[in-house]
Amino acid sequence: MKRYTDAKTYDNHTPSVVTIGTFDGVHIGHKKIIERLVEAAKRNNLESVILTFFPHPRMVLQKDTNIKLINTIEERIQILEKTGLDSLVIHPFTKEFSRLSAKEYVEEMLIEKLNVRHVIIGYDHRFGRNRNSNITDLASFGIQNDFTVEEISKQDIDDVAVSSTKIREALLDGDIIRANKYLGYNFMLTGKIIKGKELGRKLEYPTANLYIEEDYKLIPKKGVYIVKSQINNKTYFGMMNIGNNPTVNGKHQTIETHFFDASFNLYEKKIQIEMLKRIRDEKKFDSIEALKAAMQDDEDFSRDFINSMV
Repeated sequence: MKRYTDAKTYDNHTPSVVTIGTFDGVHIGHKKIIERLVEAAKRNNLESVILTFFPHPRMVLQKDTNIKLINTIEERIQILEKTGLDSLVIHPFTKEFSRLSAKEYVEEMLIEKLNVRHVIIGYDHRFGRNRNSNITDLASFGIQNDFTVEEISKQDIDDVAVSSTKIREALLDGDIIRANKYLGYNFMLTGKIIKGKELGRKLEYPTANLYIEEDYKLIPKKGVYIVKSQINNKTYFGMMNIGNNPTVNGKHQTIETHFFDASFNLYEKKIQIEMLKRIRDEKKFDSIEALKAAMQDDEDFSRDFINSMV
């Protein structure tokens, strides 16, 4: 898959079939649409292209700092690379771009930059300044400019919307198993390991403290989770705590992972951690000894769960 960070840099020698959207989560609903896109491209000897925008339009137009996405942009790219897509165009979304008229958008983006021959788009797609044009308008532009428009049905679009909503709800409920079912892969957290208070080391459970730079990334409900990660080309399982460490009067939320049967220094390294199952809520214990006993119970439960997967 070729990746472009601006439609201006897209290599448009081969005519394309294009779909447009955020594709946050790249879940099983999205993958049905992408499969349709890839098949149409192969059938007609066209380039399969997803046009997406970053930052999210709401971050720019509404300055919505509360918006939370299932994937960071890098995670989204990583998942899309496995779909058979030819090209991903991540065009910068700016206020200036949002002011393009529908005609300007179609002519400058779809025709001039992407060399479009076929568009696969949702029945409810809106585009142009103030989002005032719809799929009927796009089809009219197509007739005038020699490209065709294929509608994704209400049912398929609703399935995608429902899937995205259900995934976010499941993550906020801590129901990782349900979220992973809708995603079709394990939900992941990606970030850099930074130094923490090293409380885990004192408890004989040293932890890797994950810092996620992207503040728009959705973080699941506080609690203890079973996780796994690929480190140094090997799979390591472990348990992660998302929370404030109330037993030691922690003030800030942290994401800390203890990897089983592992001895390596991860400080300043970027890693990706896949989440498998939630064990329990975060809890304030009466003593450090009680916390340590609970962590041993968590480890026993985690190891039993991991063994049942094999």
